[in-house]
Amino acid sequence: MHDLTWRPLTPQDAQASAGLLNAMETVDGIGENYTAEDTLQELIDPYADLERASLAAFDGDVMAGYMKIRFKPSAEEVHRVFLDGGVHPAYRRRGIGGALVDAGVAAAKVVHALHHPSAKLVVDVNRPERIAGLAELVRSRGFVPVRYFQRMEHSLGALDGLAIPEGFRIEPWSEGNDEDFRTVRNEAYRDYWGAVPMPPDLWRNKITNQTFRPEVSFLLRAAGSAVGMLVTMCWDADTEATGVRDAHFVVIGTLREYRRRGVASALMGQALRVAADQGYDRASSNVDSADPAGAFGVFEKAGFAPTMRYVRWALEV
Repeated sequence: MHDLTWRPLTPQDAQASAGLLNAMETVDGIGENYTAEDTLQELIDPYADLERASLAAFDGDVMAGYMKIRFKPSAEEVHRVFLDGGVHPAYRRRGIGGALVDAGVAAAKVVHALHHPSAKLVVDVNRPERIAGLAELVRSRGFVPVRYFQRMEHSLGALDGLAIPEGFRIEPWSEGNDEDFRTVRNEAYRDYWGAVPMPPDLWRNKITNQTFRPEVSFLLRAAGSAVGMLVTMCWDADTEATGVRDAHFVVIGTLREYRRRGVASALMGQALRVAADQGYDRASSNVDSADPAGAFGVFEKAGFAPTMRYVRWALEV
């Protein structure tokens, strides 16, 4: 590893980062392709402290590997930080992955002490289980599997939207109701494992960015109040690489008092129909296997099928 240059990431590394991630995809095959614009969004995340909590290895202009920590905007008893990273296939089996994981855990302690020192620190890694060598690497550093998520997919053709339950009204996203979307998401996710409220800056970075598809994102109201929401994203790099235009339902939320009343099914049915009408080939979503609202069953009922499992690995520090 001594022939590599090691330094923190910067926003100027967007193109090199995209090159690394796309090289990883050729081997790992997890369905993640990137443009420099996509990776830039990750690098300007307001809760990614690149100077204190990122590290990349370079071989000339080629990024051989990287890690970065994303801390939470708020935390109560537990502060779960995300450790993200990867190693270029041409540089694997050289100890780079282990060095990056070790650096990530150390960096997590730094940002944790700065932002939520009174909470318990847990470092999370969330990756598809099919990635060769990943389980062995994180286990060797003390990580254990704590949660499973399933990618679900639905091929699209001519579809009819589900009937909207009586007393409800559906509307597409607009600048005028964007805050209603965020409010419903935050309230609906209060009892979701590991979730914390998304402040406006994080919402803009993670949701209403260049991958956001407002025409396939919907809000459901009851008596004028927003009670459910669905947000769709689509990655142009995936479409270019695969020829498949995928409508990814990245967030679906229903206020607790309106669950089991067909809200999520109505939103999903509307989004599926509109996505099909607009020429999308497929819809997808990542579903928590232990979701408190029973999302896995809702997706199965709507015609989605599981295709890939993600493992959430955790290290209590």
